[in-house]
Amino acid sequence: MYLKIQLEWNVLITPENLDPRGLLLQRSIIIRLLEEFANRKATKDHGYFLSVTTLEKIGEGKIRPESGDVLFPVRYNCLTFKPFKGEVLKGVVDRIVKHGVFLICGPVGNVFLSVKTMPDYQYVHGENPTFMNNESSKIEKGAVVRFVVLGTKWVETEKEFQVLASLAGDFLGPVS
Repeated sequence: MYLKIQLEWNVLITPENLDPRGLLLQRSIIIRLLEEFANRKATKDHGYFLSVTTLEKIGEGKIRPESGDVLFPVRYNCLTFKPFKGEVLKGVVDRIVKHGVFLICGPVGNVFLSVKTMPDYQYVHGENPTFMNNESSKIEKGAVVRFVVLGTKWVETEKEFQVLASLAGDFLGPVS
């Protein structure tokens, strides 16, 4: 699910980027915020960070005596993506193994669709393995698949979510 959230962050500006006219200072703060935002991948509470939408407030800067850098508190709105249990999403098949399918869904690179959660699909091995059902519906590498989220797990060391998915339900499976 896409979420619009408001966050606060401290942006550090070096002395050479300070400008008494203020316009270049604001530009420097925005550029630095975007650079730092791009380096943040995700958090457990908010999901994957996608984009900064608006800059709400730049607070009063505090000078760091040892370096001369100025620390500005910034409040901004951003767009995030976080998978929730029960949500229906689409993903692209990345890998197929005997026990299931690995999908990529937007920034979530680890969605697993177990063979046990794919009713009526059988594994077909070969050079290009696939899963097929009795109605000739085929799940192969690169195919787009609509699925429901059974559960999510946050992996702190990787700063990412793992998602367990299912095709049990109406209108789920390969999208033509």
